[in-house]
Amino acid sequence: MTKKAIVTKAAPDAIGPYSQGVEAGPGRLFFISGQLPVDPRTGELAGDSPVEQAARSLENIRAILEKAGLGMHNVVKTTIFLSDLAFFRDVNQVYSGFFEEPFPARATVQVAALPMGAGVEIECIAIG
Repeated sequence: MTKKAIVTKAAPDAIGPYSQGVEAGPGRLFFISGQLPVDPRTGELAGDSPVEQAARSLENIRAILEKAGLGMHNVVKTTIFLSDLAFFRDVNQVYSGFFEEPFPARATVQVAALPMGAGVEIECIAIG
């Protein structure tokens, strides 16, 4: 099996010992690390609302996928981490604007806390 890091300045730098994304072969699987709603230009959270944060997280995912030559249509599985499940409806509204049917498989979980005090973090798996 081969694996290669996917790195782009169009998404925030990793804040720990991990890659923004990894391509694993030979079947061209792509694993995109959890994306916080961080604006890559400023390094700051992109707004306080779940809508703003979900949109930024998904924009970061899209940028990493594009660096790998993929798009959101290549995503087969997502996991959404929320600091409060009360954000579920708002995040769904944003999420539906980034994906088309057939939608990726998905899990959504509430967590005690996220880095930087974020309310949303999203990770995904894509195929190429």
